[in-house]
Amino acid sequence: MNAIEVENLYHRFADGTVGIDGITLMIRKGDLVVLAGPNGSGKTTLLRHLNGLLLPDRGRVVVAGIPVSNNVAMARQKVGMVFQDADSQIVGETVHDDAAFGPENLCLGKVEINQRVQSALKKVGLLGLSNQRPHLLSGGEKRRLAIAGILTMEPEIVVFDEPFSSLDYPGVRQVLGEILALHHSGRTIILATHDLEKVIAHADRLIIMNRGKVVRDGLPADIVKDVEQFGVRAPCAIRTGGEFQSWMS
Repeated sequence: MNAIEVENLYHRFADGTVGIDGITLMIRKGDLVVLAGPNGSGKTTLLRHLNGLLLPDRGRVVVAGIPVSNNVAMARQKVGMVFQDADSQIVGETVHDDAAFGPENLCLGKVEINQRVQSALKKVGLLGLSNQRPHLLSGGEKRRLAIAGILTMEPEIVVFDEPFSSLDYPGVRQVLGEILALHHSGRTIILATHDLEKVIAHADRLIIMNRGKVVRDGLPADIVKDVEQFGVRAPCAIRTGGEFQSWMS
């Protein structure tokens, strides 16, 4: 079963730059899909079409059988997105208030909002920081708070745009652990990165983008040997002839 269907998608920005150039692909329910490519390849632009943050000039994105352009509100409940800049998603005065923002906008009752927030913060290890000001959190904690905010919306699909950017090693492990926990809970994960080293051992599928197009798509073991020709650094295992290693080992 497909979680997302992208059909002949085109997007051109106001300055004439082509962001997406005729992409068609299907994302299967429950997969962890890694989307790789150099800066400017169209990764973020594609991700923003998945929940209606951008709408295409031609083509369509279908989520749960419904075109995103027909029901953007539904798409944003089904597809949660964690941005590269976690600070851009922080809107609350406290960690609790920030995590509550999404369900409050769904007009849920106070009891259910509190239950969702408590559950989400517990899952990401931030329950003890409920009254903390979000901007005082570490980089890894901010990413985990962004994930908690998505969890309170109970999405079926979670999209990550460069989730390890600017994080130190402990922060990477924390965030990767949360991503894998979401995947193991049955959610579909789409993760955009230019650094395959951290996630390739866990990927079900690898998609390479370049100049707004999908140029490779398949099993990671089959695709990863070609990545450097498209400006993506190959994992160490490819260069040394070893096996992919998990950062969670």
